[in-house]
Amino acid sequence: MRLASLRDAVPGTPAHRDGTLVLVDRAMRSMVHATDIAPTLQAVLDDWKTFAPALRDLAMALEAGTLKDAGPFDPSRCLAPLPRAYQWADASAYVNHVALVRRARGAELPESFWEDPLIYQGGSDGFLGPTDDIALAHPDFGLDFEAEIAVVTDDVPMGVDPEEAAGHIRLLMLVNDVSLRGLIPGELAKGFGFFQSKPPSAFAPLAVTPDELGDAWDGRKLHLPLSSYLNGTLFGRPEAGEDMTFDFPRLIAHAARTRPLGAGTIIGSGTVSNRDPDGGPGRPVAWGGRGYSCIAEQRVVETIRDGAPTTPFLRTGDHVRIEMVDPDGHSLFGAIDARVTAYSPYSTNDRFRD
Repeated sequence: MRLASLRDAVPGTPAHRDGTLVLVDRAMRSMVHATDIAPTLQAVLDDWKTFAPALRDLAMALEAGTLKDAGPFDPSRCLAPLPRAYQWADASAYVNHVALVRRARGAELPESFWEDPLIYQGGSDGFLGPTDDIALAHPDFGLDFEAEIAVVTDDVPMGVDPEEAAGHIRLLMLVNDVSLRGLIPGELAKGFGFFQSKPPSAFAPLAVTPDELGDAWDGRKLHLPLSSYLNGTLFGRPEAGEDMTFDFPRLIAHAARTRPLGAGTIIGSGTVSNRDPDGGPGRPVAWGGRGYSCIAEQRVVETIRDGAPTTPFLRTGDHVRIEMVDPDGHSLFGAIDARVTAYSPYSTNDRFRD
């Protein structure tokens, strides 16, 4: 199944914040409302065993083209699949990425990082939709994109082991974990983690059940390239299944070590990052490499090679696109397709305003 949450423009209604649940066909051309089954995606996750069979039947009918009430699908009408979530926990499962960004700020990488996952708890009260603008309040904040994969769980008991955790993955999504690189060092120096340096993350329009991914999903990792474009030019296309030090069941088990995880918990992979075949940090696309899923990595490599970074962080007017396609070129999650705009307190993306 491929599920999405449509934007409802009527302030004061539940759908204004949580969206209207729809199912989308594999070609991403048609959709059908699923509110007769469940009002929101969160409601589905709260009682997956009850709602999933009816949703699957509806999805099969949509794919067969037998539904008279199906209509065209437009990703620009979508909120994030979960426009707000009870929990958003983002990891750094690709330790190559951790090593590079720490190197950029002169910090050593402890050996324990290869054995024990890093996870931080991000803001989840309001995510950006796939085509929402990314608001930049100040150019010195160092705005960066981070292309990631995420899984969504049902209820996960405390103390679950990785084998059991794998059975709690219900959906997969694509994420742009927006970061403010200029604020991160000061925040981390306080020893209390991210807050101001992590504004709202953005999600591709579709949340996809694992069975839709075929052999690319092995129950633990997603084995396909994740493409990022900056201003229409390919910036990176690393393989998501490679160099992932901690797989998703391991991340879920780590998060649930001392507390249960509620249905609708989103666990992010962290920035997808590959090493070079020679063991180095990876090369930019322009140098014949796979490139990167964030600007910070390219800046580190430029510094290593040339003594200083030359690629700027995101500026007003820049365009970021993140997408994953299957071997036949079909988009699996739809695209995150966003522009950077100067922040305004009256932004149309602010769903907390009437």
